Amino acid sequence: MLLVLVLAAIIWGIGAVMSAPRRLRWTMIGVLYVGVLAEQLLLPAGHPLRMATGESPAPWLLFGGFAALAWGYSRGVRWLRRRAQPEAADDAPQSGKTFQTDELDRYARHIMLREIGGPGQKKLREARVLVIGAGGLGSPALLYLAAAGVGTIGVIDDDEVDVSNLQRQIAHRDEDLGTPKVMSAARAMSARNPFMTIKPYHRLLTEEIAADLFAEYDLVLDGTDNFDTRYLVNRTAAAAGIPLISGALSQWEGQISVFDPARGTPCYQCIFPEAPAPGLAPTCAEAGVLGPLPGVVGAMMAAEAVKLLSGAGEPLRGRMLIYDALYGETRQISLKPRADCPVCGG
Repeated sequence: MLLVLVLAAIIWGIGAVMSAPRRLRWTMIGVLYVGVLAEQLLLPAGHPLRMATGESPAPWLLFGGFAALAWGYSRGVRWLRRRAQPEAADDAPQSGKTFQTDELDRYARHIMLREIGGPGQKKLREARVLVIGAGGLGSPALLYLAAAGVGTIGVIDDDEVDVSNLQRQIAHRDEDLGTPKVMSAARAMSARNPFMTIKPYHRLLTEEIAADLFAEYDLVLDGTDNFDTRYLVNRTAAAAGIPLISGALSQWEGQISVFDPARGTPCYQCIFPEAPAPGLAPTCAEAGVLGPLPGVVGAMMAAEAVKLLSGAGEPLRGRMLIYDALYGETRQISLKPRADCPVCGG
């Protein structure tokens, strides 16, 4: 076997000196390999040529198998890179940005999905998503959006990390106690993915700032726990024509839907025309909540965001998904717009 390796090295060296193309050099080495393998398989045992090149075909078969695997892996990586960096059409806008090698490895599992692929991953990187609330629902949604490669993520919340949050708000740690939640969440997202822009807003979302803030984003996720903010978010998103992914929790149960009246589906106020009377819809602080439940619903919100941004699958427009963790059940209900809705009716 040593003799054959020496011959291969000589072929490669002579080709380099003569400036022969690499493909031609590899072809010559491949011819040498096929000749050695043929003599091992065809010549009788004990033949001098067989004795000089390893005595058995087994090592050469193994060597060829490993070489084939390496070649296949290399071709697969090149194929993934081509999918992640498709050539833009002549009339398409050029962003001037290409994926780095680290990004291709990071998002390889997305790129291999037929429904997302390279074009879908590029849409995620160019997307701008605003998350309202960095608490129970916002925490997992933010982390998964960052991990998925969303290019710009804004998060607005005026609260600070409290020890009672740590039972379920996975973006925050014990050492973050007293820190603004948006700053703690930004740290967690940066640690998850450095290839993104994070915009933390440590303030309350109000009527005065909502419209200008929403205008900077393509999609809004609402993870708040009070109806005044929910109605404000819904009004602003509907007026801007931006899809709204809304999640809610209560003890053992969570619900999620996509409200997108610009595309003919109902808005949040179509389904909940008025806030319930005090005490009928207690907050998590008042009624309690299962620790993992926000993670389940928050991850669903992130999944809906990825679908909306990449164009994959069927988002939950006109449908509400309800998850009952206590009994391990899910169900869906159909939602319809209301003609008399003060936000999107008429």
